[in-house]
Amino acid sequence: MIEYVVLAGGIGVVGWLVRRKHLARVAAGPVPGIPGMARQPAGQGRWRPGRVHADGGTARWVPERGEAVALPGGRATGLRMPSMKEGISIHPGSRIVTCAYEGGGTIEIAVMPLDVRELLEAVPRAE
Repeated sequence: MIEYVVLAGGIGVVGWLVRRKHLARVAAGPVPGIPGMARQPAGQGRWRPGRVHADGGTARWVPERGEAVALPGGRATGLRMPSMKEGISIHPGSRIVTCAYEGGGTIEIAVMPLDVRELLEAVPRAE
């Protein structure tokens, strides 16, 4: 009988902690930017999580760790689904947008399908 009381108390504490964390996230509001993963240069390196921000007309990639990568004059040069090998590192349902920017740099940004339109507004397609 004592075990049930302790178990019920433990469940109550866990529920209180989860609710508290949820309320803190709701109060903080949405996080700006488009979540995704990127690798630079395109086709090489590791996929790194972060967000794409399009403030002031210039897009930039802000990884969770490390320096932000400015994408001046960035243009989307391709849109594709991840390969089987890439699907292990990133979400297999995501879409990969290949971008080129001034200075000859390239970057691949993987986002979820619902975020592709917003990303292409930040980094328009090349003509």
